[in-house]
Amino acid sequence: MNNELFIRSGSQEVDFALLKDGKLIELHKEEEGNNFTVGDIFLAKIRKTVPGLNAAFVNVGYEKDGFLHYHDLGPKVLSQLKFVKSVSSGKLKDYSLNNFPFEKEIDKHGNLNDALKSNQSILVQIVKEPISTKGPRISSELSIAGRYIVLVPFSDRVSVSQKIESNEEKDRLKRLITSIKPKGFGVIIRTVAEGKKVAELDKDLQNLIERWTAMCKKLQGAHHPSKVLSELNRGASIIRDMFNDSFSAIHIDDETLYLQIKDYVQEIAPKKDNIVKFYDSNVPMFEKFGIERQIKTSFGKTVSGSKGAYLVIEHTEAMHVIDVNSGNRSNKQKTQEGTALEVNMIAATEVARQLRLRDMGGIIVIDFIDLANANHRKQLYNHLRDEMKDDRAKHKILPPSKFGLIQITRQRVRPEMNIKTREEDPSNVIDGEIEAPIIVINRINEEVKRLFKKDYKKITLNTHPFIAAFLTKGFPSVRTKWFLEHKKWVKIQPRDAYTYLEYHFNDKDGELIK
Repeated sequence: MNNELFIRSGSQEVDFALLKDGKLIELHKEEEGNNFTVGDIFLAKIRKTVPGLNAAFVNVGYEKDGFLHYHDLGPKVLSQLKFVKSVSSGKLKDYSLNNFPFEKEIDKHGNLNDALKSNQSILVQIVKEPISTKGPRISSELSIAGRYIVLVPFSDRVSVSQKIESNEEKDRLKRLITSIKPKGFGVIIRTVAEGKKVAELDKDLQNLIERWTAMCKKLQGAHHPSKVLSELNRGASIIRDMFNDSFSAIHIDDETLYLQIKDYVQEIAPKKDNIVKFYDSNVPMFEKFGIERQIKTSFGKTVSGSKGAYLVIEHTEAMHVIDVNSGNRSNKQKTQEGTALEVNMIAATEVARQLRLRDMGGIIVIDFIDLANANHRKQLYNHLRDEMKDDRAKHKILPPSKFGLIQITRQRVRPEMNIKTREEDPSNVIDGEIEAPIIVINRINEEVKRLFKKDYKKITLNTHPFIAAFLTKGFPSVRTKWFLEHKKWVKIQPRDAYTYLEYHFNDKDGELIK
């Protein structure tokens, strides 16, 4: 597995593209002025409590109040409230929590009004960014994420990632962290801590303690609401959460950002800082590495997969629905069941990629091609689970229903990535849109492969002059590449009467190929 991260900086936003073995699997945007990122901590005021919802609305500075449910308070919320009041008034100068007298924990099934009051100062953390008409979802159970561990103030619990399978390693890490962590702080040990030495873990812990101290210093005299601790920028947070030995390169086209990311990589992985590369060329980075092409072909209602299979993705207010289609793929399987299984396996891989790429959340229903064999259904289910194991968002996959549907719930913490892939129709005087031309080029590519596999000796492609020029000009042209790959020549006939993206194939007798 080979991971590459591409960071493109614009005047108003920064784009992050993560490629796995050359294929785009994640795309993120960080817009300038986005003050409500997951992980940010605010000093806020409770505007009002709502007993019927057992929740409170909190003013965090967004146009819509943040929503704080009782279950998101955390058991030590009374201790946190007391700490904030003491630090804000200047009475408490020691931020270590070592000698801080903790309050009793709140009842797990209690009422919010017993813990909070209107106009009370509280520290809250963004756990879900504002989406659509809703304000941010917040929690008063704070956590500060580092490279190997997560620091949890007002707690003493040490827990280890379930993805670390070795019980011996879990016990080792738990003993190490318990011996070095300060009193009053809990720690969550992340998966990447597996095999790390105490010096590396301690360095990460000290960095988090320093961030906590810096945050506490801001509380005295701070106005309400105000951000007191910012999450790392998107690039650094992606590297922090995902960086491992599989990363082969991090390309950045902005010099200031390049220096920042290089410093951060030197800090967390000194031996790997040489993979951070400054991209300096007149050719835009996303064009040079084929990312723009992948973006155009990966978003939209219809998504093509390999071997002719494709997905149709629909979005409703309540859920996302994905339909799996076999298309006009060449059938190498001997039975209908075998073909259905092969198409479903290809589709499952693409579904897992699409969920990460678009950051789709909520309820997702996938209509796979019906499988009569129970073992095949199980095989498909296990394959989908394996494909989604690298997905960082919390998710749950249900086994196929008797109607062949697989349901997934996936955590959504920020707005879904939505890229416009349709373009203005240049041949239409009335306002209209067409698919991006590059999508049609990809479709023609797939058609050519399919026709040559069916042993057509000679084919003619009739298409609009613009598309014909794109396929034939330059060296090596697209048509030349077809000849080198298939050892067969495609005659391309420009047709002035065709609409911009219309095309048809004819055989050697001039008959239309359907």
